[in-house]
Amino acid sequence: MPAEWEPHEATWLAWPHNEETWPGKVREVEEVYLQMMEALTPHEKVHFLVNDELTRETVSRRLRERGVFEKNVIYFLLPTVDAWIRDYGPCFATLGAKGKRGIVGIKWVFNAWGGKYESLAKDDGAGDQIARRLEMPFYRPGIILEGGSIDTNGEGICLVTEQCLLHPNRNPHLSRFQIEGILHDFLGFTHFIWLGEGIEGDDTDGHIDDITRFVNRTTVVTAVEKISSDPNEAPLRENLRRLREARDLEGKKLEIVEIPMPDRIETSWGRLPASYLNFYLANGVVLVPTFGCTQDKAALGILQDLFPKRRVVGIRSETLVMGLGGIHCLTHEQPREAP
Repeated sequence: MPAEWEPHEATWLAWPHNEETWPGKVREVEEVYLQMMEALTPHEKVHFLVNDELTRETVSRRLRERGVFEKNVIYFLLPTVDAWIRDYGPCFATLGAKGKRGIVGIKWVFNAWGGKYESLAKDDGAGDQIARRLEMPFYRPGIILEGGSIDTNGEGICLVTEQCLLHPNRNPHLSRFQIEGILHDFLGFTHFIWLGEGIEGDDTDGHIDDITRFVNRTTVVTAVEKISSDPNEAPLRENLRRLREARDLEGKKLEIVEIPMPDRIETSWGRLPASYLNFYLANGVVLVPTFGCTQDKAALGILQDLFPKRRVVGIRSETLVMGLGGIHCLTHEQPREAP
């Protein structure tokens, strides 16, 4: 599985429309999507799922009104229940030696984060449809897994959490060793760094893309909480301890860059899983969720220093995170084949 910063053929998106996910806020979420498209399309193709022809025409008109480079937008008329394509869509891996590699798809089983949302589990079928429409080999390992639960440096190291991958609502019949074996066989991972728990409010049971990410072969960024009374402080401190003890494939310590958590965002139903770690790396740009608090500037500055050749774009995400996810959860990279 290539690292996210490696060259992309395209980014996959699905147009948001589910009022249950964003009650009364879908129009605002659509505006965020248009901002994301504006940032992505100068640099790579966007493979865009829309439910019907009318939606395609509406989206196309709104993109033209914003001056978006629509030649890089490829529409797929493929109905979805929701927009979380990171988790129900296929992920991609390489097959063959570097310089001659081809791309293959891996389609995991999607059960809506441990069976929490019966209606959303139907998007497992949308992921299968994507697989059928792409002219590439596809493999189905037959286990429950979401794309947001794994992260890699592209050279065989995989970041995961115990809370998610070992949760009994995913694959209770599989041991840690067996899960590692399947991820080795289908994605080429040879070394695993197991963190503990995710952040408060995360209904995915601790996806890694809210807490710790690789930014190059030997460097990770990780979320930290400085307020000792905050429920996130202890689990994030434990994850930091594990990262400090981790080693790369050469037995060396990882370089660790800390990113602060944003201010707490509370709703009537509880805390929202706001995190700067839910950024997306595309060709030429980094899309970073921001939340209108003082930590925004620090987070954007840290990521700009780490990606000096990419433009870091802050995307206000208070509305997105009301759906209990963010920019990374709503995107999925398709790597480029070797020339």
